[in-house]
Amino acid sequence: MTNNEETAVAGAVFEAVCARADAAARAQRALARADTDAKNRLLHAIADALDARAGEVETANAADMAASREAGMDAGKLDRLLFDAPRVHAAAEGVRHVASLPDPVGEIVRGYNLPNGMRLTQTRVPIGVIGMIYEARPNVTVDVASLCLKSGNAAILRGGHAAERTNAATLAVIGDVLRAEGFDPALVATVDDFGRDGATAMMEARGHVDLLVPRGGKGLIRAVVENSKVPVIETGAGNVHIYMDASGDPAKAIPIIINAKTQRVGVCNAAEKLLVHERVAATFLPVAAAALLDAGVTLHADERAYAIIDAAAPQAAADGLLTHATAEDWDTEYLALEMGVKVVDSLDEAVDHINAHSTGHTEAIVAEDYTAVEEFTARIDSAVVMVNASTRFTDGGVFGFGAELGISTQKMHARGPMGLREMTTTKWIGYGRGQVRA
Repeated sequence: MTNNEETAVAGAVFEAVCARADAAARAQRALARADTDAKNRLLHAIADALDARAGEVETANAADMAASREAGMDAGKLDRLLFDAPRVHAAAEGVRHVASLPDPVGEIVRGYNLPNGMRLTQTRVPIGVIGMIYEARPNVTVDVASLCLKSGNAAILRGGHAAERTNAATLAVIGDVLRAEGFDPALVATVDDFGRDGATAMMEARGHVDLLVPRGGKGLIRAVVENSKVPVIETGAGNVHIYMDASGDPAKAIPIIINAKTQRVGVCNAAEKLLVHERVAATFLPVAAAALLDAGVTLHADERAYAIIDAAAPQAAADGLLTHATAEDWDTEYLALEMGVKVVDSLDEAVDHINAHSTGHTEAIVAEDYTAVEEFTARIDSAVVMVNASTRFTDGGVFGFGAELGISTQKMHARGPMGLREMTTTKWIGYGRGQVRA
């Protein structure tokens, strides 16, 4: 294909994507007038349809899973890609939970009277058309649809090639319900049929798409943040740390570390680094390492941690489960059964190391010393800080949001798990009685 032909194709895709976004915007304006009861009925109908047609989605997902296994997709990504009947039913329950939550649209954030008698109110309103670019996460299709519909927004989705069949089956269910309930199916649309060109067009569709949210690996998020002309909320990448303080209780720490690292390795809230205070390293690290090694975790350790672990478990290095950490390890989100381990001299060093290498997602401290806890929580510059608890709790469902658009790691508008409120903006309304400005 010549350069001119490629330009023509890209231009045609851009026009088509903008047309879909504009159709979504028209549908969104009608949705914005719907009351909470109507939106909740719609969500319950979607949940019921997902339950009834879970087999269709599972069949489509089985084809995606088989193709991805054949293509060599790693275990962590395959786990994210899986959307079998039990996960579809779980997603349907999430939709019902969203329906049960308070509707943020119309909420008065604040209001007051000016000296001239004018009444000002700041009110929550939908953002408009929200674009999502994500990969190998078919549950996100349901989460985004339910959150957007409840908050009065339309959704334009690019779910990636790996989950294309699953997403198509899921969107077919949602589209049928939208029609049956009297809503325009353009409210939840996809650009998957345009492939990567569709994602590029979404990034360029300023004035058609109001907000873009990428959800996936570091490369995807960086590409969207660096290339998008549409406003972006940065999400997802999780170089997540657990710090074992000198005052930490090992009986709490070991289950927290194992859960955070191994319960689901391919998710952004899984722990990737373990920092241990030097005062407890000699006694704690052999126990922690034994538990991690038993779980099949490869440890990338700094010199002090390596020496302690190697002395306690000399076979680990020979088996390839203990290696010397490199500078790159401290910035790596493994999304696998791997973990960086470092001994630090103080809480100050732990905080400095985390703030230097974290992606701003979630960090945890295991400590009994209240002063240490207060120092850590005050000084860590991440969206979520856990105290004596697993990092796996950073999740919109766990936080009571029913679902999440993603975990925002930026500092504007939304930070941490993004639920219904984070999918609204505000507008000011001034009520006067003929006042004019002097």
